[in-house]
Amino acid sequence: MSFVEYAEFIQEGDVAIIFMGHDSMFPVKVQQGAQTQTRYGVIRHSTDLIGRRFGSKVTCSKGGWVYVLHPTPELWTLNLPHRTQILYTTDIANITMMLELKPGSVVCESGTGSGSLSHAILRTIAPSGHLYTVEFHQQRAEKAIEEFREHKVDHLVTVLNQDVCKDGFGVMGVADAVFLDIPSPWEAIGHAKSAIKKQGGRLCSFSPCIEQVQRTCAALAEQGFGEICTLEVLLRVYDVRSVSLALPDFGPEDTLQTGLHVPGEEGTPAAPGANATVTCRTAMPPREMAGHTGYLTFATKSLV
Repeated sequence: MSFVEYAEFIQEGDVAIIFMGHDSMFPVKVQQGAQTQTRYGVIRHSTDLIGRRFGSKVTCSKGGWVYVLHPTPELWTLNLPHRTQILYTTDIANITMMLELKPGSVVCESGTGSGSLSHAILRTIAPSGHLYTVEFHQQRAEKAIEEFREHKVDHLVTVLNQDVCKDGFGVMGVADAVFLDIPSPWEAIGHAKSAIKKQGGRLCSFSPCIEQVQRTCAALAEQGFGEICTLEVLLRVYDVRSVSLALPDFGPEDTLQTGLHVPGEEGTPAAPGANATVTCRTAMPPREMAGHTGYLTFATKSLV
């Protein structure tokens, strides 16, 4: 199992996603002799998981069942242990596209945080790219190293425990793209420029406050970056449900205009009753919607 290469069968040491529903899933580390409790009963790793295909339907001890899924960056984002606030798929999709990431890209990131974006970047730049990710907090950096090793992507990533605003990314002139998710991104713009390759590259900064965006844009302009733009991504999810609607009663039909028999006469069905209803499917937006998460500021390093 690897987050960048798909395996067919579950093996000991793999991370698997136990899927009970779209709003109910969690990761487990598969171990010989271990058991996992669910509301449908016990999952025994030795007999129910190891050797089975990813995607299998597994019956628990109480008779209920779950699906065992191969981990992906998208599923990991929904199930990872939160050490910090994280980026979600809506923003991640825009970041990977706007930074023009592809297999073989070299990316610098700060801060690593819970690793939500890191896993998406690694899947995008594999098999020959590399991620240099900087985390100021020592325990979070150590945990990130452990997770990358466990997810078998550690050969694609270098984790540095340092202050990016003071010490930079540890590389010079090699990055195709830089991503910043730190409280004072304007203080790291100079280091980001140094890390980006001489032929030019892209930069993205994520900030929750517009004041941070203003200072970052000013710093980008001072450092000679161009194509500076800021956007905000809002996601509106529609809920598909069944509803019952009353059938309208338009009264008796006009036999002179339609040429039909009067409703109720022999051979003609009677008009629907006052309580007649029809069930149909409809899509409805939520009454409340999650609003602002953050601003994404993009810029391009000048070739001059």
